[in-house]
Amino acid sequence: MAVEDADDAEDPSGASLSYRNILEREMDNALTEMNRPMAGLFLSGVGAGLNLSFGALFMGLVLTLSGGFQSDLVQQTALAGASSIAFLFVVVGQTELFTAHSTMGILPVLDGRSSTRDLARLWAITYSSNLVGCVVFSILLAGVVASRDVLAASAFGSLAGALVPLPWWSILLSGVLAGWLMGMVTWLSAASRDTIGRAAFVVLGTGAIGFAPFHHSILGATEVLTALLLGQGVSAAGFVHFLAWTTLGNVIGGTVFVGLLNYGHVALVGRDVELEPEDGG
Repeated sequence: MAVEDADDAEDPSGASLSYRNILEREMDNALTEMNRPMAGLFLSGVGAGLNLSFGALFMGLVLTLSGGFQSDLVQQTALAGASSIAFLFVVVGQTELFTAHSTMGILPVLDGRSSTRDLARLWAITYSSNLVGCVVFSILLAGVVASRDVLAASAFGSLAGALVPLPWWSILLSGVLAGWLMGMVTWLSAASRDTIGRAAFVVLGTGAIGFAPFHHSILGATEVLTALLLGQGVSAAGFVHFLAWTTLGNVIGGTVFVGLLNYGHVALVGRDVELEPEDGG
């Protein structure tokens, strides 16, 4: 049964910013992307992978040009700010990022408006196209490192070193947290009235991913793959190990801790309850 009956449909534009408005906006967006022609969706996903990969470039520049940080706190704060700029490119620019659809895509399936096949198609296209963008950008980055002094190969070794040499369960749990944060960014962006508010949510949520750093399958793919291409201690097996467990964690974090929970509390409540103040005696 759908969350709303036809007679009780509310404006999903988010004008009142109730949780039902946000849910409807997210489901409408997901359905639009599910019904989008494959070529357009794939190209948008490639654009998201390319745009998000600027985060790896910016973080590499921070590590190269800083000359060293006096504390881990300062370093991670700088890296968080650098990576969040790239997430702004993607979220505000509205290109198709897999980790956003991990949350958004599950909602119309739960509501009976689309099928698991539609969801699988959406995930497969956005994930593969995002990775294509990452591969292209990683090749460009490796070329820049080889031809200019502005970027040091060791910077990408440092970035990958924080993500790859960990046990599977640690990568999985870190990926869950990253997917959870991305899901909240997607949800809160839908609640925002304007671009400034959306940008603030993106910077706060994705900055936390870069600060930790937590494992994000798309941004991390560019960091790790670039380190692999530059011979910075990452093997092909290490890249696959990183990508597999990170992707699974991102999906769990987005679908379970944001998509399922947020849909569930709206569906169980049913209609919004408006509380009016009582008249004074």
